[in-house]
Amino acid sequence: MTTKNPYRKWAKHNRQKTIWIIKLFCEDITANKASNLLWIRRSTINSRYNYFREVIYWHCENERKEIRNWIFELDESYFWPTRVRWKRWRWAWMKTIVFGLLKRNWKVYTEIVPNCKADTLRKIIRWKIEPDSEINTDWRRWYNWLVDIWYDKHYRVHHGKNEFVRWNQHVNWIESFWSFTKRRLNKFNGVTKRKFPLHLKESEFRFNTRIQNKNIYNELKKILKKYVKKI
Repeated sequence: MTTKNPYRKWAKHNRQKTIWIIKLFCEDITANKASNLLWIRRSTINSRYNYFREVIYWHCENERKEIRNWIFELDESYFWPTRVRWKRWRWAWMKTIVFGLLKRNWKVYTEIVPNCKADTLRKIIRWKIEPDSEINTDWRRWYNWLVDIWYDKHYRVHHGKNEFVRWNQHVNWIESFWSFTKRRLNKFNGVTKRKFPLHLKESEFRFNTRIQNKNIYNELKKILKKYVKKI
């Protein structure tokens, strides 16, 4: 009697090979290196990796309502293409804009946005954060409305004046997430626009697992067993 593979119903490999693919994915080994280590075609490894990313994406999206009262850091970041130093604003009109909310000591949530206008960010912030939460941002003009509308505990640091920390007021955690994500994406020598949301949510999942001191392999196995019948 053959043993079924609980991680993917239509997997071509046995259970042990699938577990090794999951472990290499958790160690952030690229598909090319994993293919050489396991003697499996690179296209097959990419297929499994994309499947894991899809599961992580839906897991992160379904967990987003858990973020409530706490101390938050808000910031935005621009992804691709490479910065051209003599152009102002980092060619923001060509890049993908990502807005992030980080709940200190717990998790980060990211969302791709078309722009950083107040109307765009207001919908995300008001839906994710309760009015009595503490919010930390930089000095960007699109955060000016926070105190006027809903949030009394709004603290800001002025990076343009070399101010990065004022007591417990800073955005260093969310900045570390942007740095972590961009370092990861550099390994792939570019990511297509269609797959960028999957890689973004994968970085979010890895960062949140690390913050909460959880084992990424155990966490990924849990969500794979949870979503295996739905994808």
